[in-house]
Amino acid sequence: MIWLYFIFSYLLGSIMFGFLITKIFYRKDIRALGSGNVGARNAGRLHGKTAFVLIFLGDALKGALVILAARYFHFSETIQLVGLALAILGHLKPITLKFKGGKGISTFIGGIITFDPLMVPVIILGFSILYTFKRSFTIAGLGAFLFIPVVLFIKNNDWLSCIIAVGIIAMLYAAHAKNLKERLKPNE
Repeated sequence: MIWLYFIFSYLLGSIMFGFLITKIFYRKDIRALGSGNVGARNAGRLHGKTAFVLIFLGDALKGALVILAARYFHFSETIQLVGLALAILGHLKPITLKFKGGKGISTFIGGIITFDPLMVPVIILGFSILYTFKRSFTIAGLGAFLFIPVVLFIKNNDWLSCIIAVGIIAMLYAAHAKNLKERLKPNE
């Protein structure tokens, strides 16, 4: 049953709301517009707030559904986090779009908040602190995620969940590597 859940998680992650919504409502292929990314941020820049919100919610729902499905089958927290990792992998490398997907942030947020609602204030506080210093949504957002494994460990004293959370965050950082390099360049 766990293997079926893992396959389900990856396939659910491979449903690309950015591609579907822009194709259905705007009759365009988002991969050929703006940054070429199929995520909410690119769609928001191209088509406005409504597109951003719809795609963000659709992608966040994937993460939430993976956690809820695992809980329905009474899978451990470790299995839940592995399922979330696979859903994010499906979003980053979707079989549906020849393995060229989004950046995974919305799916992660939906999943981690469903996994533990305490992560909402953790993310907001981390973002607020980091944004004051760096003035970059990307750096503050990704930086805020670094607090999550720490809080999970303090709360549950579970090294395995902490390590899986670090692995998920590492995937997100890898997906944003180019963007982070640009943001972290010293001003010339």
